[in-house]
Amino acid sequence: MERKKKVAYFYDSEFGEMYYGANHPMKPHRLCMTHHLVLAYDLHKRLEVYRPRMAYPMELMQFHSEDYVNFLARVTPDNQEEMHQQLVQFNLGEDCPVFDGLYDFCRRYAGASVEGAVKLNQELADIAINWSGGLHHAKKAEASGFCYVNDLVLGILELLKYHARVLYVDIDIHHGDGVEEAFYLTDRVLTVSFHKYGNYFFPGTGDLKDIGERHGKFYSINVPMKDGTDDATFHRLFKPIMAKVMEVFSPGAVVLQCGADSLAADRLGCFNLSLEGHAEAVRFMKKFNVPMLVTGGGGYTKNNVSRCWTAETAVLVDQNIADDLPPNDYYEYYAPDYRLHVTPHRHMDNNNAKPDIERIKREVLENLRELAHTPSVQMHEAPPDTYVPEYDIEEEENADVRLGKYACDHLVVRETEYYEDDRDHFGD
Repeated sequence: MERKKKVAYFYDSEFGEMYYGANHPMKPHRLCMTHHLVLAYDLHKRLEVYRPRMAYPMELMQFHSEDYVNFLARVTPDNQEEMHQQLVQFNLGEDCPVFDGLYDFCRRYAGASVEGAVKLNQELADIAINWSGGLHHAKKAEASGFCYVNDLVLGILELLKYHARVLYVDIDIHHGDGVEEAFYLTDRVLTVSFHKYGNYFFPGTGDLKDIGERHGKFYSINVPMKDGTDDATFHRLFKPIMAKVMEVFSPGAVVLQCGADSLAADRLGCFNLSLEGHAEAVRFMKKFNVPMLVTGGGGYTKNNVSRCWTAETAVLVDQNIADDLPPNDYYEYYAPDYRLHVTPHRHMDNNNAKPDIERIKREVLENLRELAHTPSVQMHEAPPDTYVPEYDIEEEENADVRLGKYACDHLVVRETEYYEDDRDHFGD
């Protein structure tokens, strides 16, 4: 009988307080909606729920440049005009605006991915979920595509301390360019991105022929698709490619980015995946029984995002949940049907020709044959788990800022995060 998996889940009600701006498509409020739907389905009773600590600047600098991190720490809506030159340098503006609480927001979602990786490394969890993460466009010294800090790269770097090989899988409709770029020259991380490509679609990268360079040649896999991609088309590529990746790369850990903008009817997307088709990718990767960090990403029709990530939380804890949505604090957002599943457009054209799909699959599988069967990577003594500076305990007394003791690993309950009758389950 298979051992029940331990699933760690990271959430902070502060995520829902962040606001990119009135006309901006990125709505962190979707995280709050997701969390309340997870609660309404009682999925939290099968999760170990943690409030993430904020990552330290030194941790962010494991990937990001020092001057970029320092800039994020200083810039505010009040002083941004006098920092105009740096705004241009670091690509903050219309897509990546400066808003109140920006730096702490970055530190929280990055901290959740790093802490999730630590729990996987220490075998305190088999799966770690951070729906606030997955911001895959951020570069070493540049914000991009609504992303400021690349929590995925930071999580992968943490996993590499214990695992010779880490696999990154991205099912967001946009190419995972920031993660691919970070590991383009190494054979220790294999990146696989399934995305829309062509017609100047953001970010404009992710061609089938982009396969990595130097030691990383053949360790970047791009699977470009066209408008109207449906479940059948997506999985005609996803399942054989990922089965072969797992066979030949044999990763010690997997990072799975579940951007929900590949769902049908997304505000910025143009695919036609059902919720079940999207969740099937999560279910498929879970079957390999490899430690896995699961994150969010894109997704701009927020009631569908919350549906999607709730359904995928259920998949990760092996629960079947009803299609009829249970009462929750955001029930009215799910009108008029009040159902979980997202129905694809019946009359949307699928622009992927079958011969093209077969050609893409064939070329990717041919490239995978170039990988050594289970690559040989020399491992050295693992460095410490994340940088932990000295601090004054008296400065840590405000639990709304950070946990009272950095190393404490107990569950945290906030008034706004759990229902009153759940108190006995979580403890004080």
